[in-house]
Amino acid sequence: MQAGWTAHTDAVTRLMESYATLPEGAPVRLAKPTSNLFRGREDASYALDVSGLGGVIEIDGDVAEVQGMCTYERLVDATLRHGRIPMVVPQLRTITLGGAVAGLGIEATSFRNGLPHESVIEMDVLTGSGTLVTTKPGDALFDAFPNSYGSLGYAIRLRIELERVQPYVELRHVPFRSAADLSVAVSQIVDAGEWDGERVDGLDGVAFEPGDLRLTLARWTDRTGPTSDYTGQQVYYRSVRERATDRLTIDDYLWRWDTDWFWCSRAFGAQHPVVRRLWPRRWRRSDVYSRLVALDRRWRVGERLDRLAGRPQAERVVQDVEVPVDLLAQFLSWFDAEVGLRPVWLCPLVTRRASSDRPWSSYPLRSGTTYVNVGFWGNVAVGPQAPLSPRNRAIEAKVEELGGHKSLYSEAFYDRETFDRLYGVETLTEVRREHDPDGRLTDLYSKVVGHR
Repeated sequence: MQAGWTAHTDAVTRLMESYATLPEGAPVRLAKPTSNLFRGREDASYALDVSGLGGVIEIDGDVAEVQGMCTYERLVDATLRHGRIPMVVPQLRTITLGGAVAGLGIEATSFRNGLPHESVIEMDVLTGSGTLVTTKPGDALFDAFPNSYGSLGYAIRLRIELERVQPYVELRHVPFRSAADLSVAVSQIVDAGEWDGERVDGLDGVAFEPGDLRLTLARWTDRTGPTSDYTGQQVYYRSVRERATDRLTIDDYLWRWDTDWFWCSRAFGAQHPVVRRLWPRRWRRSDVYSRLVALDRRWRVGERLDRLAGRPQAERVVQDVEVPVDLLAQFLSWFDAEVGLRPVWLCPLVTRRASSDRPWSSYPLRSGTTYVNVGFWGNVAVGPQAPLSPRNRAIEAKVEELGGHKSLYSEAFYDRETFDRLYGVETLTEVRREHDPDGRLTDLYSKVVGHR
């Protein structure tokens, strides 16, 4: 499983040689076979050879050396053999470590451990100028890199912190009648690290309906006993509503959301008992569903079926946003009235960067503030206005009004001035001048907004 330093050196050599063969002025892009982006991707007519850069180089105690194209599925498989996991493991198996650091990732340990880039000790970045730069926290390149989505370069090697875990996870699904009550509980858990006298190692939740919200409290344990299996006929998100407690292996816990892509597999019929029995288990994965979505977008199957059925034209609303915990109830109330998608995922986070340090320039969350990530993914019937994306634009405005922030893995609709202000583009531009003076890499606005 581990690539080893010799193999890594060979892979880097191939990468640099492929850069040297790019036509003069050609944009610098990676030849990645998969993507977890939900927006248009750039043409990759000329792409860098990243073969051999998808593994774990070395694990030494609580530190791992990892290649940038290594998926979390492969990374976790290696670290669990040592009784450890990355400080934050994003929900989907095929997210890469380099991708999570350049594009942000989040999960149930984020209330303790922040975001994936905050546990990076050092990384090698291939810049637009073709130079491999080793950078650390406090360096201008490092601090601007999170949320840069390849506009500053690509992480080729990352040295990251790991944390110890136990083989099993005990879950408590705690119900709340209102978002306000849930927010109070989140703040208490963040402050104390426990609930009702029991340690909390992982914290996330689901808002099923305005009066039906659940927080899932996870605790690592070595206590043996029966465990649930949500890779078969049972669907995990339903259990959050149906059970008060549960037990999973640590591996199943980390990928509990991947099997059904949270709840989005229902759009393909994969949660219907008959279809589920026929749907091969190896195909119950987020990357399979993602490919189906890509095919639907390419051939517009859903749009054609809606037209034939006489249904209003739908707007795709696929976003993750962060709002301060004390404003979560206000956001959800507005969201229910103006958008109406349910369920939504809730994941608290607190940045690890100290208040005395500079904030992450491209994603400036306030130090010491508890935020809640709200994830919602679906279609909303809006009629002829759908091509103008009115719901997505309204969400952007509301999140800005509440002092929150929006992830950029999906579509964005900001005007240039607003985008530059929210995502630290002035700092990005300064770093780009130093490391990509010829503009070989596409700038962030063009990547996430201008592609439309």
